[in-house]
Amino acid sequence: MPTVTANGIEIHYAQEGEGPDLLLIMGLGADHRAWDALAERLTASFRVTRFDNRGVGETEKAAGPYSMAMMADDAAGVLDALGIARTHVFGISMGGMIAQHLTVRHPSRVDRLILGCTAAGGPRATQPAPWVIGKLMTPALGLSAEEQLETHGPILFAESFIRDHRDIALATFERAVERPTPPATYSAQVGAIMTHDATDGLTDVGVPTLVVTGGADVLVPPANSVLLAELIPGAELLTLPGVGHALNLEAIDELDAALGRFLLGRVPARVTER
Repeated sequence: MPTVTANGIEIHYAQEGEGPDLLLIMGLGADHRAWDALAERLTASFRVTRFDNRGVGETEKAAGPYSMAMMADDAAGVLDALGIARTHVFGISMGGMIAQHLTVRHPSRVDRLILGCTAAGGPRATQPAPWVIGKLMTPALGLSAEEQLETHGPILFAESFIRDHRDIALATFERAVERPTPPATYSAQVGAIMTHDATDGLTDVGVPTLVVTGGADVLVPPANSVLLAELIPGAELLTLPGVGHALNLEAIDELDAALGRFLLGRVPARVTER
């Protein structure tokens, strides 16, 4: 996997496909491999760039504290290093928070923006239930993939998805066991999430924006996506019934269709009710 120097650290990235540029930004504690299944679809239509955020995967384990502005500048640095002047941007969860700050701080770099299962932060954010926060803060290091699926699976996936697609859900935690995120950098990313607040800047976003949420997301409740769509001028809101937080794994068909419509003007396929 190639490396670039961006914002003072070594960042590992992958770039595949041909077509309009699309930057994918992943969420808390996960590396670029979490995009694999969806990226395989998207590379048929886009030149897809994805990278490991600071502290995870093969990117440098830079010392904290982290901030969303810092990680947005990491993403801009990757674009600089790869000679990408302007790109579509799709961020999920914490990656969606990074994408918000990237758009606010570097507006000329973003063509169209997709925000998945994420939040604007600040005092108007809707917090998850206490049991969800408890599971989120439960240490995963040292647990097997099966154990992590039992402890953390319910906050990432809809119950029906775990029941019907246990192999896919389990593979998420097998990747985490194979390449664990150090506790210090995981905590630094959590700290960036806790201080994230993009509400003031979002009202000035001037690029077409699609906000996507899963109707069964307990980690970042759908009300946060409603607020995002209200804050960003002209933003479109798409709610996927019965889908949990891990949109990139639970709703590949729906996301592929939605991005094709939003970014390429394709006629959308009917979204399946769950």
